[in-house]
Amino acid sequence: MIEQQFGRTLTVGVEEELWIVDAETLQLVPAVQTLVTGSEERSLPGTMKTELHASVVELTTDVSDTAEQALERLSELRRAAREIAEQNGLVVAAAGSYPTSNPSEQEIAPLERYRDFVEYAGPSARRQGVSGLHVHIGMPDAETCFRVMETILPWLPLVLALSANSPYFEGRETGMLSIRAEVLGLLPRNGAPPAFRDYGEWERFIERMAATGLAADYTSFWWDVRPHPRFGTLEVRSPDQATSIECTGSLVALVHALCAWAIESPPRPFDPGERGVYEQNRWAASRFGPHGQLIHPDRDEALAVAALARELPVPLHGLDPDACEADRQLEIGRAEGLTAVCADLVERSVA
Repeated sequence: MIEQQFGRTLTVGVEEELWIVDAETLQLVPAVQTLVTGSEERSLPGTMKTELHASVVELTTDVSDTAEQALERLSELRRAAREIAEQNGLVVAAAGSYPTSNPSEQEIAPLERYRDFVEYAGPSARRQGVSGLHVHIGMPDAETCFRVMETILPWLPLVLALSANSPYFEGRETGMLSIRAEVLGLLPRNGAPPAFRDYGEWERFIERMAATGLAADYTSFWWDVRPHPRFGTLEVRSPDQATSIECTGSLVALVHALCAWAIESPPRPFDPGERGVYEQNRWAASRFGPHGQLIHPDRDEALAVAALARELPVPLHGLDPDACEADRQLEIGRAEGLTAVCADLVERSVA
């Protein structure tokens, strides 16, 4: 049985992944240990950690009672990251991808689990030069966690569309507003989790895969949303990493509100065919962001993102249904080039 720590309903934890950048050249620098070590000397409302690439630092907030409290803590962590970086000739930037980086050439963080992952997944692992926003919402028990996951899942492509912030990859415009979603698709166990009837089926599937040795545990499943029993949370992983802290705050508040709504909602009828709708919507959100059409979760109808957003069961919390941060990147990049995009990301990442 997988260890469970459920019991804290609708608490919030946030994980962000920031790029570490040379202040002069605006190119990525494999200096995550510099930031991690610097953070250990401070009293912070969370931690700084390594990620797959040594040019990325993960900011993880302490467990918070509200979305607003989580945002305050995340803002403090971003400011601390910038201060530590600046003391070492560096800066930080937040976005779903870094415009000028070739991920395959970036240094892997020197930890055994990352070396093992790269050895297994090969080039598909090395290409994971993308950053996401992960939101953990506390759940009262395992069955509620599973029910909430299935209830919000059809709406997560809309969340991706609103968060799209990775139009560049390997120094070029990709034609996708969230290339991150496509890059994640190179990994095994990506996208939506398979259609299970209850938490027990989900748990048995995880245990079966772990027994093969091909996956260590459920954290080796890179789904867009997954139960996290050891934290007692539902982890929503679909949004691109936001640049502005205000956008992060809006996305966190939206995810929190969706989960609060779902806790009070009846279970969705079991329908494995919904996964096909999800994949279509996920692709459209990745390709067009807020400028495409998504299939309504409950009707055989495709709607513009803005129209579908008006049917969300919760408020948008300040998100613009007609635009996303990728739009700004493309506008600057087409007018001034990728170095200007990088400079803008650095400037807007820490208020």
